[in-house]
Amino acid sequence: MQTREVDATAVQALLAAAVAAPSIHNTQPWRFRLDPDSRSVEVRVDRNRSLPLTDPERRAQFLSVGAAVLNLRVAAAHLGWTPVVRLLPTVEDPTLLATVQLAGPATDTPDPVAGLYDAVERRHTSRMPFTGRPVPDAVVADMTGAARAEGAQLDVPDIIGTRRLLRLTQAAEARNATHPERAAETRTWLTTPGAESAYGIPVTALGPRDSSGHVPMRDFSAPLRLPALRFERHVQVALLWTPRDRLGDWLRAGQALERVLLTATVHGVRTSMLHQAMEWPDLRAAMSAPRRRCCPQLLIRFGYGPEGGRTPRAATTRTPRAFPHG
Repeated sequence: MQTREVDATAVQALLAAAVAAPSIHNTQPWRFRLDPDSRSVEVRVDRNRSLPLTDPERRAQFLSVGAAVLNLRVAAAHLGWTPVVRLLPTVEDPTLLATVQLAGPATDTPDPVAGLYDAVERRHTSRMPFTGRPVPDAVVADMTGAARAEGAQLDVPDIIGTRRLLRLTQAAEARNATHPERAAETRTWLTTPGAESAYGIPVTALGPRDSSGHVPMRDFSAPLRLPALRFERHVQVALLWTPRDRLGDWLRAGQALERVLLTATVHGVRTSMLHQAMEWPDLRAAMSAPRRRCCPQLLIRFGYGPEGGRTPRAATTRTPRAFPHG
């Protein structure tokens, strides 16, 4: 689909893509404002949708908003524009994290992210066991290249490195389980069947625990606990990291995360996110070893397997105003 007219249909497509981004506990901590004068989408953070104990510095919140920015870029490029992104455009308005200007028409050289558009709707976190079939090196190379294109790095460790990262994640999960306040905070973002909420994680979208304890999936202490299943023996993980750890780096890491996830989806690879160790400063620091100047942002588990349950999304917008032509 190609168009230069920013009409209501195009705006709806842009925002539908944006809200399809992953967010911690499906908090969807973003708000969008359409500026017809500059032909831009303003991306703001909703500070009310925060996790004060799990994410006190709001780093994961910034990653979530960054993922929404990437999806806006993907949709804009698919529709025929050249998206021009400015991160943290003004110090006077700390809630304004990015603007995505719809410049155009697109250049003769297609933006590579345009090809990810069909994967936006298909991408879903899978908390189910994977088959253990190795993901080919060529696919992994595409995933690591996707992270680099956004200014981040994606390291895929060997078996020993994988075990070390999983042990740190297990340690974080054990701490979370014995921290009543954190556990209660997490449970507030669970929704039960019949609940009319577009936010949070439905218990039907949760997955089982690993009966062997090898894969430390987050235990949401759901009211409808599923029987434990045996997960893949050979776990494939990738550590997403940035050289620095500033607010802009978190937004770039969020864009890199979503580009990696969409690239995996294009190849039929399922993904889930292991964020637990990032929630404890000492364990997050340990995730970076032995590399220096590595600021870990997220651990991604990937492989082949079932899609997993879907999480709801809030309405993208009320009846959107069309941008003026020109």
